[in-house]
Amino acid sequence: MSKKKAFALRLDPEVFKAVEKWAADEFRSTNGQLEWMITQSLKKENRFKNAQKKSDE
Repeated sequence: MSKKKAFALRLDPEVFKAVEKWAADEFRSTNGQLEWMITQSLKKENRFKNAQKKSDE
């Protein structure tokens, strides 16, 4: 079971509104949407070690 790290994030209100809308469109929480967005960006740039292991297999 992975333990998630909590931290404060400051966003421009318009950016936050856009993320909230996207999250609602995808039936995710805002937090879940942000986590998904960050994970996708890390995978795209090959900076997420779990993604690198899977691509090596």
